Amino acid sequence: MTNTIDTYQDGIERVSLKQYTEKAYLDYSMYVILDRALPHVGDGLKPVQRRIIYAMSELGLKASSKHKKSARTVGDVIGKFHPHGDSAVYEAMVLMAQPFSYRYPLVDGQGNWGSPDDPKSFAAMRYTESKLSRFAEILLSELGQGTASWQPNFDGTLDEPVALPARLPYVLMNGTTGIAVGMATDIPPHNVNEIVDACIHLLEQPKATVADLCQYVKGPDYPTDAEVITPAADLLKMYETGRGSTKMRSVYHKEDGDIVVTALPHQTSGAKVLEQIAAQMQAKKLPMVTDLRDESDHEHPTRLVITPRSNRIDTDQLMNHLFASTDLERNYRVNLNMIGIDGRPKVKNLHTILSEWLTFRKDTVRKRLNHRLEKILRRLHILEGLLVAFLNIDEVIHIIRTEEKPKLVLMERYGISDTQAEAILDLKLRQLAKLEEIAIRAEQDELSRERDMIEKILGSEARLKTLVKKELIAAAAAYGDDRRSPLVARAESKAFSEEDMLSSDPVTVILSDKGWIRAAKGHEIDVEGLSFKAGDKLGFAIKTKTNQPAVILDATGRGYTVATHSLPSVRGHGEPLTGRCNVPSGSTFEGMLSGKEDQLFLMATDAGYGFIGKFADFQSKNKAGKAILSIPKGGQILPPVAIDSVVDHYVVALSNEGRMLVFPVADLPQLAKGKGNKLLSIPSARVANRDEYLVAATVIADGQRLIVHAGKRHLGMKLDELEHYRGERGRRGHKLPRGFQNVDKIEVE
Repeated sequence: MTNTIDTYQDGIERVSLKQYTEKAYLDYSMYVILDRALPHVGDGLKPVQRRIIYAMSELGLKASSKHKKSARTVGDVIGKFHPHGDSAVYEAMVLMAQPFSYRYPLVDGQGNWGSPDDPKSFAAMRYTESKLSRFAEILLSELGQGTASWQPNFDGTLDEPVALPARLPYVLMNGTTGIAVGMATDIPPHNVNEIVDACIHLLEQPKATVADLCQYVKGPDYPTDAEVITPAADLLKMYETGRGSTKMRSVYHKEDGDIVVTALPHQTSGAKVLEQIAAQMQAKKLPMVTDLRDESDHEHPTRLVITPRSNRIDTDQLMNHLFASTDLERNYRVNLNMIGIDGRPKVKNLHTILSEWLTFRKDTVRKRLNHRLEKILRRLHILEGLLVAFLNIDEVIHIIRTEEKPKLVLMERYGISDTQAEAILDLKLRQLAKLEEIAIRAEQDELSRERDMIEKILGSEARLKTLVKKELIAAAAAYGDDRRSPLVARAESKAFSEEDMLSSDPVTVILSDKGWIRAAKGHEIDVEGLSFKAGDKLGFAIKTKTNQPAVILDATGRGYTVATHSLPSVRGHGEPLTGRCNVPSGSTFEGMLSGKEDQLFLMATDAGYGFIGKFADFQSKNKAGKAILSIPKGGQILPPVAIDSVVDHYVVALSNEGRMLVFPVADLPQLAKGKGNKLLSIPSARVANRDEYLVAATVIADGQRLIVHAGKRHLGMKLDELEHYRGERGRRGHKLPRGFQNVDKIEVE
């Protein structure tokens, strides 16, 4: 960069705006990342949290002390360590005190500290009282033992710890969220026992993989009894990459016909959930629910009651819809971004996090042992001097009484150090009388044994690991508990479609020859007796239900989907289908079908081709419809035939020349669209000239009767009487008896 800072004679430094803004923004970015938004892997705290905990410990607000006004803590924090707004500090403090926000709260509060429905409804800091919780001991218990690095506070008058000497990997215990510049963090909470087990395994097997560690760390453990339903494979990927998401689902049970929700996902408001359900009820999008109640109280913190319309409602299906459409099920982003022991922010996987923390912990234990060793050596040195004083007590007293500079005389006379001489001079007269050689030697022996033990640990990496392991086990025994959020495998939730919301009432759909459509309630209507517009007549009529759409086929093989519940009444002539669908001008309609999503149909053309299709594949939300049947040259569509099963059902294909072929339905392919396979062999030239074509194709099963109509004559045959006409699919078939060479139609009874 060519731009540099220039200093002029007036003493004013001048810099380009581009250079200044770049540096200012970079400084601000680094400050936000390192000193505000991201936690440190060592103690798992952001600076404001660390300063609150440290300030409370300096005020003597330990778990065994009495509560004091929160304003006192906040004042100390902003006055000594964190020069920001009091509201920001107090909100951070409140979060650490809320048992519904933190899995293991660090602050023990008295007064109104908010509620799960409204976490920000806490009282002002002048009203609430607080002290540190027992769990905060894992961060503070070793603070005065030479374990922490110190740095000056904002004005350089005090020192504050760079990171607290955490006895557990706290960064994963309560988790945290934060937004920095260009990066963010979302760390979920975990169970103490599971994390400690993983740490111990990693101590014993440093080459363990993330998959090995996930045998102990099953998944996040939130401060709620709701279920974590994220698949194990997704959790493993999340821990391997440091990024992913988790999903929580409410817990419910049935009680006297009602649905009772007893646990909500983390940070979910019961009042908001009820509002979301009520909004669907008011919009008439949830007709199967008649009442909502919030029966939560002190004894039952979460008890939301949902009353279905009747006992026939499938409550599991209803809850599946509510999971998909309300906060009864929530996703949580996971981004394991934190400041490592190298002082740099990075997204870390589970193995890296625990490895770095164990490195931090071993370094902390090593500092603690060195600090203790120094104290022991100093005490042993003093005890040696006291022993000299005891053995020569009369002369020592004489020197102190008579000499002007007794320290120098003692040092010269007995060859003791300045520290030893100072310790002798600091003794009170009555203490000299109590000095006993046995007591001094006993203390020397005890301290010597402790010194030897510490020196052995410091001299052996294996012994150091063993000590760390024992301390982890002790901490887990003291602060660990059972998992709160069960890990459960659940199917994906799915919201009701518009059709699912509709009542399942019988309805008959009538389509006229000219394409006018309408619907009549029930299945008993006499469609032959209906009136039509002048020049129009009955085309097709099907029996279906209001929650099942209908698909109309035109002469080109396209299918158009219409919602049966919205069709006009049978009292009028209906409305033209062209008003609902973009049907080509002059197109005629050749068939209509309806049923459940998995209902199978035989789709065929009189050219002798067909296939089996599922009704769901024929539907389309596009007004222009979708191509279903490919029609060979000279062919026409035959009416679709519903199929109950592909097992023990047979296709009957019959040509106008009286040729009939019977073959199993299973011989036909199941397709979503297309031409299909050959049903009955008809030469293509005869099809094109309309010399021979299929009169009908239908399906028959055992117990049913096939009736063939030829003019005024008809012939009835059961399935076992059709043996003569059975053959392989695509054959020419056999001719019917004389008199049935020109077949009009066939029916199945």
